[in-house]
Amino acid sequence: MAKKAPKPAAIPARTPGQQRAVIEHVVPEIDCGRYAAKAVAGDEFRVEADIFVDGHDRLTARLLHRHESQPDWQQHAMRPLANDRYAGAFLIEQEGTYFYTIEAWADHAATWQHDFILKAQAGERVELELMMGAAFVQQMLPQVHDADDAAAMTEAITLLGSPDRYAEAVQLCMSFRMREWIGRYPLRHHAARYEKELRVYVDRPRAGFSAWYSLFPRSTSREYGKPGNFLTTIEILPRLAAMGFDVLYIPPVHPIGHQFRKGKNNTLNAQPDDPGVPYAIGSELGGHDAINPDLGTLDDLKALIAACREHGMELALDLAIQASPDHPWVQAHPEWFKIRPDGSIQYAENPPKKYQDIYPINFESENWQGLWQEILRIILLWGQWGVRIIRIDNPHTKSFGFWEWIIREVKAVYPDMILLSEAFTRPRVMQQLAKIGFTQSYTYYVWRTNKQELTEYLTELTQSEMQYYFRPNFWPNTHDINPYMLQGGQEPLFLTRYFMAATLSANYGIFGPTYEYMYRDAYPGKEEYLNAEKYEIKWWDWDHENKLTELIKIVNHERRANSALQRTNNLTFLQVHNDSLLAYLKTHHDGNRILCVVNLDPTNTQAAWVQVRLDLIGKHDQEDYYVRDLLTGSRFRWQGEWNYVELNPYILPFHLFRIEDQP
Repeated sequence: MAKKAPKPAAIPARTPGQQRAVIEHVVPEIDCGRYAAKAVAGDEFRVEADIFVDGHDRLTARLLHRHESQPDWQQHAMRPLANDRYAGAFLIEQEGTYFYTIEAWADHAATWQHDFILKAQAGERVELELMMGAAFVQQMLPQVHDADDAAAMTEAITLLGSPDRYAEAVQLCMSFRMREWIGRYPLRHHAARYEKELRVYVDRPRAGFSAWYSLFPRSTSREYGKPGNFLTTIEILPRLAAMGFDVLYIPPVHPIGHQFRKGKNNTLNAQPDDPGVPYAIGSELGGHDAINPDLGTLDDLKALIAACREHGMELALDLAIQASPDHPWVQAHPEWFKIRPDGSIQYAENPPKKYQDIYPINFESENWQGLWQEILRIILLWGQWGVRIIRIDNPHTKSFGFWEWIIREVKAVYPDMILLSEAFTRPRVMQQLAKIGFTQSYTYYVWRTNKQELTEYLTELTQSEMQYYFRPNFWPNTHDINPYMLQGGQEPLFLTRYFMAATLSANYGIFGPTYEYMYRDAYPGKEEYLNAEKYEIKWWDWDHENKLTELIKIVNHERRANSALQRTNNLTFLQVHNDSLLAYLKTHHDGNRILCVVNLDPTNTQAAWVQVRLDLIGKHDQEDYYVRDLLTGSRFRWQGEWNYVELNPYILPFHLFRIEDQP
C-alpha cells in the first residue's frame, strides 16, 4: 500500500521569507552579546559586519543606535569595505547604555539607479526606467519632511513623466542628487534586522583618560620622625596637581590588625613601633567601614576627598576584601572564612608567599548572600563619603558571579563609579574581569620590555577583540613591584618606562615618590622593594625635583592638550629598522597627530629612518610637513614616508612629535 505524501509544513503568517539580506559576524559583539562593549563620551563607536544578499541587487545597510533614555532608533549609513564587509559609526554623546543593531535590505531604488546609469551610458533608450524612477520617488515622498526636498522631488516626478524632457530626466536619474534622495529616504522593503540588540556602556571621561599618583598617607609628613595622615596629604596636593595628576590613589585606610602584624621587610616579628600593613584590615576599632585613627578621622578623609576635587583631582580608595584575625567579621561571621580541620582559620597564601596577617574570604560560604550584601553595603557607604573611584585589590581571587552582581548594583546607585581591577594573573581571567564590568584593568606592561614584546602586547590590546572591553591602565611600578629592569638605577630606563606608559595608554599611574625619585633598592633576588613602604613609614622630600619630575609635568600637560594622547586604541606602530628604536603614531578624528619615537637602549645613541604612514596623517609623498618636539620645542621639516631620527639616552631618550601642516 502506497504511503500518503507528507502534508506541506505551514508557513507562518509573519515570515522572513521575503527578507534577502544576511547579517553576521558583527563586531563588537562580546561573547555573543552577553557583555557590553566600553566607550566614553566623545568616542566615535565603530561597528562592522558581514552583510550580503543573493543575486546582483544593490545592498543598503544601516547602523541603528539609541541611548537607553531614548525610545526611538537613530540611524547611520554603513559603507562597504571589501568582500561583503560593511562598517558604520556613531558619535557617543552621553553616559549610560547605548543599544545598537543593524538593518539591511536589497535596495531596489539603488539597484535601479545603478542599472539605469549603465544602460544610459551604453546608449540604450530608458523610457521604461524613467517610469520606474518616478515610482520610486513617489514612494519616498511620505518620508520627506524637508520642504525644499519635497518640492524638488515632486517636480522630479513630473519631469520623469515628461517625454519632451527626456534628456533632462536622464541626467537627473544619473545625478548625485538622485543618489542622495535614495540614501536619505530609503525604501526598506523586507528589511532584515540583526537578531540581537547589542550594548555599549559609556563611562564618564576620566574612565578613559587619567593619570594616577599612588602614595601612603602615613608617609606624607614633611617633619622627619613624625608620621603623616590625611591632613598632611592635603598639603602636598598642590604639588601633585601641578605635575598634572588627576587621581590620587591610597591603600586601605582602615584599622590595622595586631595579631601576626608584619615588621619591616615582611618579617614575622613586628616591633612595637611598626605600623603594620594596611591590607591587614580590621581591629577592635572596626573593619572596612572604619577609619584608622593614625590617619585621622572620617571628617579628615572627607576633607581630603574635597581637597582633591578643589585641585582637579579625585581620591581613589583601595578595596581589599580580606580580614586581619582581629576584624569584627572573624567573630561575627566565621562562616565567611575557610576553617581548617583543627578549627583554625586558613590565612592567605600565594605559595611560596605567606600572609599570616590576613584571612582570605571564602566565596563558597553557605552564607554567601550575607557576604555579598555586606560588601555592597561598604561600597555604597564609601559612595556616601564622596568616593567615586575604587581600586580593587586581587579581584581574581573572588568569584566572577559576585563581581558581575556587585558592579551592576553599585552602578545602579552610582553610575559614575570607576572600578580598577588590580589583577596580574592569567590572561583569560583578566579579560573576564573586564568583560563583567570593571572600568579599567592592570596589565602586563611592567614585564613587556623589548620592542617585540611591546609591539605584540599593544597590538593585542588595541587591535584584537580586547579593544572593545579591556581598558588598560599602565603602571611602570607599584608598591608591590620593583621591576628587575629598574633595579640597576639607570635614569634613561626610568624616563622611557614612564614615557611609554603615559603615551601608549590613555590611563597610567606610578607609585609616587618611589618612582619619581628613581628609588631602585630591591629585596635580594625579588621584584620587591627593599625596606618597602608597605611595612614601614617613609619620609620623602616633597620639595625635591629632578629630570623625571620635570618630564612628568610636560608630558601630562601635553596629554591634556593633544586629543590623540587621550585614547589608547588609536595606536599604529611604524616601521623603523632598528630593534632599539620603537616608533608609534596616534591620531584623532579632530586632526591631532602625535608621533613618538623611543630609544629602548639606556646606554647608547641609536639612529634610524622611521617610516611615517602618510595615509594616516593626510599627506602625499612629495608634500612637506613639520614635526614639533613638544618636549624640547625643536621643529623639523620632513617630506615623504622615510625620515631620520637620532636619540641620545643621556640627553632625552625619546621624541614626542606633533605633526603640523605649517612651519
